[in-house]
Amino acid sequence: MESSAIPSKRRRSVGNAYASLSPRGEPLNHFKKMRFAYVKARFLHTINASKLKTTTLHNQSNTSQIAVEKSCLDLLQACNTFPKLAQLHTHIIKLGFQNNPLVLTKFTSASSNLDAIPYAMSLVFSVEDARVYDAFLFSTIIRAYADSQSKYNAIFYYNLMLGYGISPNKYAFPFVLKACAGLRDLNLGKAVHGTLVKFGFNDDIFVQNTMVHMYCCCSGGVEFARKLFDEMPKSDPVTWTVMIGGYARLAQSADAVTLFRKMQIAGVCPDEVTMISILSACTDLGALELGKWIESYIEKERILKTVELCNAIIDMFAKCGDVDKALGLFRSMSERTIVSWTSVIVGLAMHGRGLEAVSLFEEMKESRIDPEDIAFIGLLSACSHSGLVEKGKQYFSEMTKQYGIVPKIEHYGCMVDLLSRAGLVAEALQLVERMPIEPNPIIWRTLISACRVHGDLKLGESISKQLIRNEPMHESNYVLLSNIYGKMLDWEKKSKIRAAMGKKGIQKIPGSTMIEVDNEIHEFIVGDKSHDQYNEIIEMVNEMGREMKKAGYIPTTTEVLLDIDEEDKEVALSRHSEKLAIAFALLNTPPGSPIRIAKNLRVCGDCHSASKFISKIYSREIVMRDRSRFHHFRDGQCSCRDFW
Repeated sequence: MESSAIPSKRRRSVGNAYASLSPRGEPLNHFKKMRFAYVKARFLHTINASKLKTTTLHNQSNTSQIAVEKSCLDLLQACNTFPKLAQLHTHIIKLGFQNNPLVLTKFTSASSNLDAIPYAMSLVFSVEDARVYDAFLFSTIIRAYADSQSKYNAIFYYNLMLGYGISPNKYAFPFVLKACAGLRDLNLGKAVHGTLVKFGFNDDIFVQNTMVHMYCCCSGGVEFARKLFDEMPKSDPVTWTVMIGGYARLAQSADAVTLFRKMQIAGVCPDEVTMISILSACTDLGALELGKWIESYIEKERILKTVELCNAIIDMFAKCGDVDKALGLFRSMSERTIVSWTSVIVGLAMHGRGLEAVSLFEEMKESRIDPEDIAFIGLLSACSHSGLVEKGKQYFSEMTKQYGIVPKIEHYGCMVDLLSRAGLVAEALQLVERMPIEPNPIIWRTLISACRVHGDLKLGESISKQLIRNEPMHESNYVLLSNIYGKMLDWEKKSKIRAAMGKKGIQKIPGSTMIEVDNEIHEFIVGDKSHDQYNEIIEMVNEMGREMKKAGYIPTTTEVLLDIDEEDKEVALSRHSEKLAIAFALLNTPPGSPIRIAKNLRVCGDCHSASKFISKIYSREIVMRDRSRFHHFRDGQCSCRDFW
């Protein structure tokens, strides 16, 4: 330093100079004070500078930490493969972020997107300090499992969250309820409902909507859903859509339509999701006119026509009897999905237009769209209804060899049906015996029907008896065996079947037929006398019977299980729901107009025969949808060629 270079004499002279400034030594004291003040100021400056430096370093550290955290979160957001996720896992541990709730939550979300939730749990629950867990982290975990096949795990982590003393937020409950809905567990759903009331989320509209959905999904829960719906504010279209969708899924389609009309009266605008649900209800009811009105309503209200909504419209027209309209809409679509193609293929199959279904399937392949298993079900069904045996065999082989689709029970069912319709009962039986999966009762019943039609009655009797041993309380097994005995003309055994059903308390499912006239759905049940026009309908039924007999109709009394005389059997047949609905249509629709009806069961042989006669006598096309297909009766003929 420069001061140390000053010679000692010089330093003394400087000191003397200071000393001469004041008498009695005061200059020295003054100098000391000045010196102290100077040193103190320098010291304080040094301390403040040090503090400033420390604070600056601390702030820089925090800023750096936040930047690293943000970088980590961004990487997790962009993570799209499992190897990247594993690398980020290592990165998180190196950075010490395994105790960071935000990072853990994002890591869980990224794992969920890659279907790797258990992997995320290995990191999340390796933390020793449970204080890092919060409601958002658990909500993410619950959501991930609720959206997966492991819905029980969503309930497990919900209970674990409560066990840690963490109060659920409003984002957690909708996913807990979604898990309950997926599990179809009504009691569990009720318990969660009680808990969310305790936490004060019962007034949250999002939570309420999810509760309605949950109750609709649980067996026996729809009444709870409706009670909750009736107590909710009705301004949110989602609230209406959830309840309408619940009714539609449960096949309570008339209730869905009624609620939709109330929604309109309330002035709540539906969206495309609402329309998909109500179209599903129309499809179930076979309500073509209502479906047409809904299509025009969509256009008028300019509701967004998503691909899903367009597919629903196509499906409705195909399954309500106007497959040509469905095909036209399909052709007009600018964007098509596999569902679009499949809906039309299945629709053509249901109407017995197998060659057109096959042609459309080939067109789909040329469009480079790989068919899914459902498309093959429709295709094989089309081949079956149109007698395309070799085509059906070809496609069944192609499905496995070319597309690697493992046949399901439905595919085997279609093949058994295909062979049975063609009279190849022995080959159908061989296929059943070679199946790698256990044949279900539907396949055996298909074989029994084939045995009855093609005269292999002993085999039909043997299979029917085995089915009754396996399913002693299923009414259709007894009906099939009774029909076999009827074909054998063995009335004694036929009456014993009826007695066995009565002894076991088994009742045949009542047939019901629905018809839409003037935008109103009318349902007729066999023997039901409650309709306002009942007397007029019976008069028309009697007239139909007289006219049919003149044309050569002979009632198929073997269809009647009751132990009564032939005349009473004829009366019983005339009261079948199909005939009541057709009589109602003849009374209430213009001459020459088509009659469209929907039956809940397979149409019986007598009603099928009668419908052919009626179509010719009254010059009406009768479009009948039964449990498995459409029957188009025109001029005394049916599109199914008398095998259904």
